[in-house]
Amino acid sequence: MQRVAALFLPLWPIERLWRAEARPGARPDPRAPSFAQASLDPLFEAAAKEQEHACSVPRGGGWRPGARWAREDELGKVALPPVTRPKAKHEVGRRDEAAAANPFRPLRPDDGGAPAKFLPQLARGGGPRLQGVVEGPTQRASTRHALPPSLRDGPPPRDKLGEELPPLITSIRNGSRIEIAAACPAAQALGLRSGMAVTQARAQVPGLDIRPADPEGDRASLKSLAMLAARRWSPTVAVSGEDGLLLDLSGTAHLFGGEAAMARRIVRLLARAGFTARIAIADTPGAAWALARFHGNYLCPPGDQARALAELPTPALRIDEAAVELLKRLGVDRIGQLSALPRAPLVRRFGAGVVLRLDQALGHIAEPLDPVIPPEAIAVQQRFAEPIATAEAIEHWLGTLVPRLAAALEAEGLGVQALECIAERIDGVPQRIRIGLARPNRDPAHLLRLLKRRIEDVEPGYGIDAITLHVRRAGVLGPEPMVERLDEEAGPDIATLVDTLATRIGQRRMWRMRPVESDVPERAATRMPVLDPPVRAAQAGKRDDIRQLDRNPPLPPWHPGWPKPARLLARPERLDHVMAELPDHAPRRFTWRGLAHRVVHADGPERIQGEWWKRGAERLSVRDYFRVEDEAGRRYWLFRAGDGERAMTGDLSWYLHGVFG
Repeated sequence: MQRVAALFLPLWPIERLWRAEARPGARPDPRAPSFAQASLDPLFEAAAKEQEHACSVPRGGGWRPGARWAREDELGKVALPPVTRPKAKHEVGRRDEAAAANPFRPLRPDDGGAPAKFLPQLARGGGPRLQGVVEGPTQRASTRHALPPSLRDGPPPRDKLGEELPPLITSIRNGSRIEIAAACPAAQALGLRSGMAVTQARAQVPGLDIRPADPEGDRASLKSLAMLAARRWSPTVAVSGEDGLLLDLSGTAHLFGGEAAMARRIVRLLARAGFTARIAIADTPGAAWALARFHGNYLCPPGDQARALAELPTPALRIDEAAVELLKRLGVDRIGQLSALPRAPLVRRFGAGVVLRLDQALGHIAEPLDPVIPPEAIAVQQRFAEPIATAEAIEHWLGTLVPRLAAALEAEGLGVQALECIAERIDGVPQRIRIGLARPNRDPAHLLRLLKRRIEDVEPGYGIDAITLHVRRAGVLGPEPMVERLDEEAGPDIATLVDTLATRIGQRRMWRMRPVESDVPERAATRMPVLDPPVRAAQAGKRDDIRQLDRNPPLPPWHPGWPKPARLLARPERLDHVMAELPDHAPRRFTWRGLAHRVVHADGPERIQGEWWKRGAERLSVRDYFRVEDEAGRRYWLFRAGDGERAMTGDLSWYLHGVFG
């Protein structure tokens, strides 16, 4: 008998945005009430008790060793891991005075910096017995609409300063109209819905936080989640719309302790990752889809989908709005009323679509799933009848394996970006060679040349039984047109040189600096890959665009009249014994790292104020920078904290920020 689970993610676009920006309100709160503490459907609880020992593979009734946070002390209570923030480099050990007094520190991800990385990790093995399915509350405010009435309390999400965060919505253009694509629970509580005009939302709720929608990114992330589910939970997983998945549990639920235990695990893992989820299990995809969206967490007994769907509204059948409105005019607003009507008049009045969806939900007509197919890992292997132990033999067989790997990559239309060579020794100790490439490549000569440079790292021991080449990361590499370079000034392709250097010193030690539009020196440059693709030129505007009247060239991110050192210190270092005339004169002498310097030439000041729109601590902070030269000809870049007149702008302490030359 087929059993299908429908996974519904009601806040998928909003929670993806929260995770990408590391918004404080989207972090899991261990104190937030979990759905396991709420009363669930009696059928689900009864089925959970029946399937407590349904697993055919004995697993000891507990989680894997070491996962203490995944154990439960009492029935129905789940111990979530504490939410901690990894310490930054300047927070490890004792913080010096310069770091403590520096209001222009680089921003953390939760202050508007780079987005945080996320990789969900799924646990294996059977889970503990729970009373019901754990909902996915990542914070109290974002799941208030999905929790029972008794749990719809708690303060709204706030930032670090204790200020309440404004309601968040995403906007998308639909023709000449800008509409709401998704809304957070706080915005939904204020009456904002998808499809509403953004201008109407602004008039109704002042102070909205409006972000551009990313439907392509939402679909790509949902497909990635489907592939992850196909590898871990079920071999047949299909994407259901823009906010859900369909999983075929036939023959797989017993591996996770039964359907109830599997449902609890899926929702709990998504809750730990920061996503709200609801799940329903039934005999048909249509019934599971309807129960997950219009009923909540539900485990429908086999053959009982007709009774479970009887009280649900007709939109749960996935029919168009015109048919729903016409049925409502006729007094049919429940699926049970619709299923009691004869089929022939329904087909003549509404067409075959309504009857088809009804029969699919009830199980009278099969509904096949369109599963996602996870890509298979590419690897080539060569085993030996007799162990090999010389560098010449390893080089010979690498010359045989690399062309085979290039042929496999060409068949898939891919190029390797991270390659690992594993030499299996007789004593079971594998020898690994890892190489990375700046761009996708499948040139056998280039790959073999990179591997040969690392053969000396292999210790054959008593002999090697097999050699395997694994593609750890690959990129799309399709056919490219052959174009002759007529421009002599065009730079050469340095991808081969970058790969050679990265093989010797490591990929992480190679980067180049990119200018950033910011007056604060710590934020005016950032690292980027050596072969990062160039920025595309801006598209030409319309003829009546007023911006075409501006003929001035774009301003450079670094002011040419005020040069700065190419490399700055990791953090400004405080200077001692500084003698300077306030408020606008450079220092006459100073002491740095115990060595006294007498200034003979100076230029400045260059005043830099904080970016008040990013951090409140920078509203009044001021720096005056000077370029100075001492008697020995060494040039330094130093600054004074404060404008020399108002005490609120700084404490008049001096710091050295960089060295010229």
